[in-house]
Amino acid sequence: MKATIITIGDEILIGQIVDTNSGFIAKALDKIGIEVVEMRSISDNKQHILDTFREFQDRCDIVLITGGLGPTKDDITKKTLCEYFDDELVIDQEVLEHVTRLIHNFTGNTNPLLQTNIDQALVPSKATVLFNQYGTAPGIWIKKGSTVFVSMPGVPYEMKRLIENEIIPKIVMEYRRPYIIHKTIMTYGMGESMVADKIADWENNLPEFIKLAYLPSPGRVRLRLSARGTDKEMLETAIAQNVSSLTEIIGDIIVGFEEDETIEVMLGKLLTENKCTVSTAESCTGGKIAQMLASVPGASAYFRGSIVAYSEQVKIDVLSIEEHLISQFSVVSKEVAEQMALNVKRVMNTDYAIATTGNAGPTRDKTDKNLGVVYIAFALPDDTVVSYEFNFGQPREKVIDRAVNKSFELLQAAILGNAGR
Repeated sequence: MKATIITIGDEILIGQIVDTNSGFIAKALDKIGIEVVEMRSISDNKQHILDTFREFQDRCDIVLITGGLGPTKDDITKKTLCEYFDDELVIDQEVLEHVTRLIHNFTGNTNPLLQTNIDQALVPSKATVLFNQYGTAPGIWIKKGSTVFVSMPGVPYEMKRLIENEIIPKIVMEYRRPYIIHKTIMTYGMGESMVADKIADWENNLPEFIKLAYLPSPGRVRLRLSARGTDKEMLETAIAQNVSSLTEIIGDIIVGFEEDETIEVMLGKLLTENKCTVSTAESCTGGKIAQMLASVPGASAYFRGSIVAYSEQVKIDVLSIEEHLISQFSVVSKEVAEQMALNVKRVMNTDYAIATTGNAGPTRDKTDKNLGVVYIAFALPDDTVVSYEFNFGQPREKVIDRAVNKSFELLQAAILGNAGR
């Protein structure tokens, strides 16, 4: 089965909002074996909408549409659907009762509804109405030829509940679908081209029904295996066998096997298993390491806190960095990074501490170090300190992201090294 996702709204096309709906819908469809062949954002223009509907008519099994179902004049999706399906809008009594309850509960009074509120209960007469628990605009399911058109509100939390509670169950009930099995392998510390070179022979020997995708980001590469077919057990067995053989080749850089097993999640598990705690002292990374550590549920068990010492004076006053070190080596130096790590470890009373200081750019500030130079230091449980120098290049965003990712990679190695002692 094939699907197309259409988002309607000028606010998307001018960059006023970011389309997050399409990604959510695509993931939900993928889980039930439906292939998304195209995503498209179009304007609030009747002719543009009609042309898009005609383009995908009979080319896809399902066209999922978000946006344009609100109560204002620029929300034209329902009227355009009626024109496309040669239909008319009628009041759905159940939707009207639901709208009435929502409006009265929200306003706290029982005044008569505005006409714009009543109009939310208008639906094409040929459509199946999909109940929207959290909003006034119902979902619409309507078929023409071999294609089902499903229209949903653009409000993300309303759309998500419709997908989960109404649309996916209806698709599962009405359609026979192939199986799509995914397995994501999370690697860390090796670039995409190097990973590809190491696993080239393995990749060349994958069966035809398994596809490999490389999903790189700074410091990490996700390898996604996707198998498609009608025999679920055979697909799962083939995926498992190929993951096992892949692990024999690059097991030293694999940190997890699921999409949510990010390096910060893996670090959390590692710190918890070893009953260890960590703190951070950040300059050039501006608290991003701390933010990512704290984003993991249960992080309070191992993450004590952070000092974001962005300015030189804060390094001196709060982190007690010796002024002569800064004068002699500058704030961007291994000497300062090491003292930052050791001092925050003592202040926070943790087993490990991470410190970063660097020249993220675009200016050099009070240092002669090249743009992109970053020092990362670690204080270990026995109060020894190790540090590393990197040049992550430019632009600024890349320097910060790579510094954060490298910090996690090195912390993982430090914990594993100490745990094995």
